[in-house]
Amino acid sequence: MPLRIFNVLGREKQDFEPLTPGYVNMYVCGPTVYDYTHIGHAKTYTAFDVVVRYLRSTGLNVLYVQNITDVGHLLDSGEDRVLRKAAQLQAKPMQIVESYTRLYFEAMDTLGVVRPDISPRASGHIPEMFRMIETLLGKGFAYEADGNVYFDVKKDPDYGKLSNRRVAEQEPGTREAVRGDKRNPEDFALWKRAEPEHILRWDSPWGEGFPGWHIECSAMALKYLGATFDIHGGGIDNIFPHNESEIAQSECANDADFARYWMLVGSLTVDGVKMSKSLGNFTTVTDALEQYQPGVIRYFLESVHYSNPVDYSDEAMQSAAGGWERIANAVRLTRGMIGAAPDGGDAGGFIPHLDDALKTFHEAMDDDFNTPMALAGLQELTREVNTLLNSGTTVSRPVLEAIDGLYTQTAGDVLGILPQAEANAGSAERENALIKLLVDMRTQARKSKNWAESDRLRDELATIGVILEDRADGTVWKIQ
Repeated sequence: MPLRIFNVLGREKQDFEPLTPGYVNMYVCGPTVYDYTHIGHAKTYTAFDVVVRYLRSTGLNVLYVQNITDVGHLLDSGEDRVLRKAAQLQAKPMQIVESYTRLYFEAMDTLGVVRPDISPRASGHIPEMFRMIETLLGKGFAYEADGNVYFDVKKDPDYGKLSNRRVAEQEPGTREAVRGDKRNPEDFALWKRAEPEHILRWDSPWGEGFPGWHIECSAMALKYLGATFDIHGGGIDNIFPHNESEIAQSECANDADFARYWMLVGSLTVDGVKMSKSLGNFTTVTDALEQYQPGVIRYFLESVHYSNPVDYSDEAMQSAAGGWERIANAVRLTRGMIGAAPDGGDAGGFIPHLDDALKTFHEAMDDDFNTPMALAGLQELTREVNTLLNSGTTVSRPVLEAIDGLYTQTAGDVLGILPQAEANAGSAERENALIKLLVDMRTQARKSKNWAESDRLRDELATIGVILEDRADGTVWKIQ
């Protein structure tokens, strides 16, 4: 079964065929770095992390570009978000940018989100924006007005093809303040004249100013991925006007298709309302990590299809924690048994179950990266693994290693829900060896009828979350 992606441009699932066989070029709209990273951001960037991980796991060479917006993203009032935050904190704009950029990457690192190959900043690509704006002016798709440069949407008959919003249906002033110097209310800014109080400003052919939000992504995508590339990703809330404007200015400037597949992530809500900094209803990634393990947060975010909304609540997180713990404990139990397992045999013919589970996982991921279906398949496998490991049947090392390998390949390498130490075999083996040493010491104490020492070791292990179960065939352990 080929990989199929729901392409928002066309509103249908399509077989994924990279422009260049074996290679995938992918651009995702990155964060505007003016505040803390919240769980809504994590939903978007975890989704594309899974996409990149899975594509690479199939042998594709992925070039992943995700920008940093540090200028030009304006509020509806026309005020720059970075400048407003700088004024609130009485700091330099680039202090704000540096601080929140570092915090963004730290949050993503903790969640196990693989860093993009290239993270270009808008402020570092002003010359590329100049060139694209000059091209659009030269072709008649843009016009200058009192130090501002606007894209003339009526010159592009395809404007609105992504969001299915045509010019005649648009309301003037939608996220772009209506100005008297525009030819049409729907026209959007490529370059903005800087007012005297605007700190972030550059000399340009049209006077001192700063770029519009949309031109930034078009210029950076062109520089690093070319005029046409494979996948463009982002949040569904930016489909209009941002993504729509990206397409228009890029295709008019470059005389080529922009992105071939558009993947947009559904919003994260709180009580049915989109999580947003402007609404003040957001939970930062840092705050969430004080309550839940990174794998639990990822499990929650991946428990719904990337294109669907998901509601953040304590109940939903507790449910995710239960699902994550079942898988994580099965992995720990498996790895804890490997060292003492015999070398030969396939207890109960379990290997075919693993083959079926891996097939189910790939079928789910090939169906538009269906992580809920993939997790459901892993939960079914986990039930079978727990039945096997708790049956009292002797399980050989090759079977245990095969189970471990499947979890590492799927839950670890692709979904990223296993803790880093558990996705890293060397770290896991060291951890398991230390726990096994303590368990063996307790076993020896029990054989010597040193019940006080046995109880002490059991209690010490319990304090670090290791729960023991004494069975007829020996003691097994799991981590809560």
